[in-house]
Amino acid sequence: MTEHGLRIGIAGITGRVGRLLVEEVQAAGAVLAGGTARDPARAAGLPEGLALFPDMAGLAAVSDVVIDFTHADTVIPHAQALSNHGTAWVLGTTGLSDAQQAAVHQAAEKIGIVHAANFSAGVTLVRRLAQMMGQALPAESYDAEIVDMHHRQKVDAPSGTALAIGEAVAKGRGVVLADVKESGRDGHTGPRKPGAIGFAALRGGQIVGEHEVLFTSPDEQITLTHRAFDRRVFATGAVRAALWLHTRAAGYYGMEEVLGLPPC
Repeated sequence: MTEHGLRIGIAGITGRVGRLLVEEVQAAGAVLAGGTARDPARAAGLPEGLALFPDMAGLAAVSDVVIDFTHADTVIPHAQALSNHGTAWVLGTTGLSDAQQAAVHQAAEKIGIVHAANFSAGVTLVRRLAQMMGQALPAESYDAEIVDMHHRQKVDAPSGTALAIGEAVAKGRGVVLADVKESGRDGHTGPRKPGAIGFAALRGGQIVGEHEVLFTSPDEQITLTHRAFDRRVFATGAVRAALWLHTRAAGYYGMEEVLGLPPC
């Protein structure tokens, strides 16, 4: 199958990212198979005659790949529906529980899945660089801090992207993030713990997303910064992942594989 015959479905097609995905699927020359919509009345402005489904089962049946930026609460039923139909899954949902993450990995035994906290190529590269820096810069000498800023409507903090960057730093250092994570410092906290990975979350206005990783020693500071100017960057990356995924075997993949980065 060529990518132009690839049928891509969109979960939550009436949302902000869902509408951008419609445009990016069409721009890629793929077939827009349809989407899920809790409220079909919000479908104004979508292509005429577009197939809308109340749940994932119907969309999975007519799609080769489904792109899903919905809510963590939908992950387990979506995993079941997609694996039942053998439909590949591009998943951008973050904040998964252990049970939800287990459902994703179980589905990956039957279908191809690209799961990422952020589908931007730039963020993917920042994560890789953060991992390399975590490996190269001794934790006892270089303090790692991660700052994220998002629009005022964002409900989670730190962001999924910030946590993914923190996971990359922790992987480079050979530690578990949960064991060294410091977030939301307030009051008399005492000195910074050696080897900690710190997080600060800023919220305001309509900022799409800004992330900064700082490694600071007594003698120098290295900073990695990524700024997203438009949510379209996430849709573009997700469609790129869908085009890449449909020729791959069942398994659990990340954006690093989509970009062709060597294992690290």
